[in-house]
Amino acid sequence: MNAALALDEIHDRIARACAIARREPCEVTLVAVSKTHAAEAIEPLLAARQRHFGENRVQEAQAKWPALRERYPDAKLHLVGQLQSNKAEDAVRLFDCIHSLDRPSLVTALAKAFDKVGRQIETFVQVDVGEEPQKGGCAVKDLPALLAQARDAAIPVVGLMCVPPADIEPAPFFALLDKLARDNGLDGRSMGMSGDFETAIMLGATHVRVGSALFGERGS
Repeated sequence: MNAALALDEIHDRIARACAIARREPCEVTLVAVSKTHAAEAIEPLLAARQRHFGENRVQEAQAKWPALRERYPDAKLHLVGQLQSNKAEDAVRLFDCIHSLDRPSLVTALAKAFDKVGRQIETFVQVDVGEEPQKGGCAVKDLPALLAQARDAAIPVVGLMCVPPADIEPAPFFALLDKLARDNGLDGRSMGMSGDFETAIMLGATHVRVGSALFGERGS
């Protein structure tokens, strides 16, 4: 897969979806999900001017991103997978944004990590819109309390994130996340992946997380 051509195609699809939704393409951040892909697969996208990348695991990102950032210091790294509280400090040192804040214990861990590292990074609260606890995410009914705790702890929450159930029409779940974000005064909506990001854009996505459409099918 030619990285530059794949990137151009995704940007074209984003632009078309934005045109239908009467939005501007600059309102949507493309996060290239590079989890399980080696640095050799990531660098062509960096060379093609892609700058936002998503990783699932702190340890995997630690193994490949420091060297890449020496060559591309303006790259931005997003943690899009679940975060263990004991990895909070490592995540704060390495990542520029966390998309998976989903429980009170992680609010506490992140607040401590921000203080220790001397750095605050943007966060999204992950919401379990499909009632699938195995995926992580805060239950919809618990969202106001978690947001209040995060704000009390000075966590910079910029939006909400979701992963809809597989093999079900995602639009209702994206619409729910959009409503929850509006109801709670949040601008960011991290939603939509390779198979459904255009639908997500039409329903308000500000960050789309695209992996296989850019890299091909991921490794194990």
